[in-house]
Amino acid sequence: MIFNTEPVFDFALLALRIVVAIIFFSSGKSHFMQPEERSKSIGMSKTSTLVLGIVEMVGAVSIALGIYIQIGALLLIGVMLGAISKKIFSWNIGFYSDEGFGWHYDLILLCANLVFLTISGKYVIVG
Repeated sequence: MIFNTEPVFDFALLALRIVVAIIFFSSGKSHFMQPEERSKSIGMSKTSTLVLGIVEMVGAVSIALGIYIQIGALLLIGVMLGAISKKIFSWNIGFYSDEGFGWHYDLILLCANLVFLTISGKYVIVG
């Protein structure tokens, strides 16, 4: 190793948690605040879209604040598995896509949450 990463490891993990949380919270807020519009664009019922929004916001708050991070990460992993499967099997979207986002972006977010599932870091309230 070129330099000792231990002093910045927990800070880097916290930064990743916050960035991922911002992404999920903004998506969840959009689903929650505009369920009718969002449900049409993602092909789900209005109720399912509301639930999706709540799950995304709860998971985001959990990983950002460090409150039961593993539970929040599991919720968000479920969201990403659903998004990836919808893109692959329902919408026939490839890994990269010219017609909007491919599922590479979703896979990165899924992997980040796998990290949170296994490593919480120092900066947690209840982890």
